[in-house]
Amino acid sequence: MAMHLGQLELTRQDAQRLIGRALARLGLPAASCIVPLVGAGTTSHVLRVGPDLLARFPLTGEDAGQERASLTVEHAAMEEFARCSPVPAPRPVVIGEGDATYPLPFSVQTWVEGEIATPTSVARSGAFAADLADLIRALRAVDPRGRTFTGEGRGGSLPDHDPWIAECLDRSEGLLPVPELRTLWKRLRGLPHESADVMSHTDLIPGNLLVDDQHLVGVLDTGGFRPADPALDLVAAWHLLEDDSRDVLRSRLDVPELDWRRGAAWAFAQAIGLVWYYEQTNPVMSALGRSTLRRLLGAGEDLRG
Repeated sequence: MAMHLGQLELTRQDAQRLIGRALARLGLPAASCIVPLVGAGTTSHVLRVGPDLLARFPLTGEDAGQERASLTVEHAAMEEFARCSPVPAPRPVVIGEGDATYPLPFSVQTWVEGEIATPTSVARSGAFAADLADLIRALRAVDPRGRTFTGEGRGGSLPDHDPWIAECLDRSEGLLPVPELRTLWKRLRGLPHESADVMSHTDLIPGNLLVDDQHLVGVLDTGGFRPADPALDLVAAWHLLEDDSRDVLRSRLDVPELDWRRGAAWAFAQAIGLVWYYEQTNPVMSALGRSTLRRLLGAGEDLRG
């Protein structure tokens, strides 16, 4: 079932042809085995390409030039992220071109080994929480070189997201405890942004983190690496961790009280749209939203300030 209106179809045969053409430009052989990774992305068709590569084809879009420009920015961000990350992360290989069958450019990047985290798989692991804190610290140490938040998406002003969250709350009637969630958002939305922007992954959800033996071993979807509210990457505390392990992350990063509560606000802003939007089309993402909102509602006095 398509996750989005106007979603582009991509057959394995089309993917193989387009990826082969892109690799040929680099003098690389075509991959003999291309495997779609069903459910691996909410914005892309994701395919494993042989043992060492991965391809991401946008699910939606109409303007090839605009998509190519976006992918160019993403590839630069991926390279910058990989240089500073304490664990492996994808590196860009090539931007492939579409054709009459699939019209948009796409990304080919390196494969990173590891098991995808879930909202519960490392929830009580102090070791994982410490690794996650070390990742966030390493990202924050990168010089933003004068860059600041661009004003698009999460990571700037919380009240800017009021219209979307109001829609999500309305659509969540019958699915979630909406009165309690309205009260929580009212409490969180006005928290001031007082800390300077820092470099951030910007989407630290379970599906973008790889684990092995309760340790963080890789990070995915790094093309959004950019300056943002330092609280933004703290969404991971609510998407992945229960109370004790959240305390490990918070203590290891020495998070100020205000930033901690803003991190909860960003987690709310992300999670509230997942339950209703993906209820039928992506149960994994819908379940993530439920899990995160459960943790936020359960925090009680910790988020009252």
